[in-house]
Amino acid sequence: MSHSTLHDTQPSAPAGPPDQPDAPDTRTGTTAEAPSRLRQTPYAIENRVARRLISALGDPAIAIALYDGQLISGPAPPVATVVVHDRPTWLRILANPYLQFGEAYSEGRIEVQGDLRRLLESIYHAQNNRRPPGWLRRLRWRLGNMLRSNTLRGSRAHIHHHYDISDDFYRLWLDRDMLYTCAYFPTPEASLEDAQQAKMDYVCRKLRLKPGETVVEAGCGWGALARYMARHYGARVKAYNISHAQIAYARRRAAEEGLDSQVEFIEDDYRNISGRFDVFVSVGMLEHVGPDHYHQLTHVIDRSLDERGRGLLHSIGQMYAGVPINAWIRRRIFPGAYPPAASEMTRLVEAAGFSLLDMENLRLHYAKTLEHWLNRFEASADAVAGMFDQRFVRMWRLYLAGSLASFVGGALHLFQIVFARPACNEIPWTRADLYTPGKAAGE
Repeated sequence: MSHSTLHDTQPSAPAGPPDQPDAPDTRTGTTAEAPSRLRQTPYAIENRVARRLISALGDPAIAIALYDGQLISGPAPPVATVVVHDRPTWLRILANPYLQFGEAYSEGRIEVQGDLRRLLESIYHAQNNRRPPGWLRRLRWRLGNMLRSNTLRGSRAHIHHHYDISDDFYRLWLDRDMLYTCAYFPTPEASLEDAQQAKMDYVCRKLRLKPGETVVEAGCGWGALARYMARHYGARVKAYNISHAQIAYARRRAAEEGLDSQVEFIEDDYRNISGRFDVFVSVGMLEHVGPDHYHQLTHVIDRSLDERGRGLLHSIGQMYAGVPINAWIRRRIFPGAYPPAASEMTRLVEAAGFSLLDMENLRLHYAKTLEHWLNRFEASADAVAGMFDQRFVRMWRLYLAGSLASFVGGALHLFQIVFARPACNEIPWTRADLYTPGKAAGE
């Protein structure tokens, strides 16, 4: 992805409750006498902290239903309600909301009444004006992330955790070519299949790919882009990936399509790329590199491209550098993942002496992609439960819905940057050719 998502950008619920108001509070589900009565109930603290938590989140349009029957909401009419089934679950969420909300939802200890996607979108929209975390929280994340570093061994374990689950699982909700990265929709009404074909052609046109040119791809997924570059543009491609399952699938498809003489799929880490090429491309891998290893990727790009070389990086990104990915996503979905800020991506290529030719944010295209994925996933939920269990279904539902909400709400972005050696003058005068139908449209 791909991909990830909910960020730890907001403060946890305050340790202490606010002063209890004497007047009735219309934001709770209590009666007019509730404020005085709450002083005497064992659940008064939970009520107060729930209201403070909603306030700390920016007063999103959500409600919290506690286990004793209390219903707490903010000033806006709620679009959905988080139902907490027991006190231990609530206390765990208060202690570490960014981790424990996902844990509790996956295990069924909390439920969402209403639309999960709208609930998460409301939270992201409410947080749009929040400041990024301070240096202390960023330092704490960096120190903790050292234990999950994307070393050669660590990267292989992280990729195996996510991508080697089952090809049959991904086949249920991805497009027919198994592309697990942001599609490009020429129109919002385009199908997912057409949009993924358009994305691959868009990448090739941005790279000005020509017949006979050599391409190295870092992180090739199930191999669709490498095969597309060979089939439609006559390129010779070497594609690297450390997912055994994906490489096996890619090799099989290349042989079936008669492309195995033009495309070589190599089961190895990007740091072991060797040789010189005309083009370097990476779609959806940078999120798995991590800022501590950007210098290694910079070195690989530099040594891989000849004196007129050019390249493209396509990655999920974020507004501010150094903001950690959500703790639950990091533990359960994408260990070792980090979406870079645009500034980090540009510094990465500039450090190798390349010039930036083009940069584009396809945020809403990724939101549309995730909308298709989520709908297909929900349509296949019974099949997924049969492969795994209901906990797995709820976990991936939260991941996909949360990712969709984060792109709609502007917490995450999708950056494509094109770069080249400074001496490369094969630069078009305008961007007009990028918006004309290409190979994906049948040319």
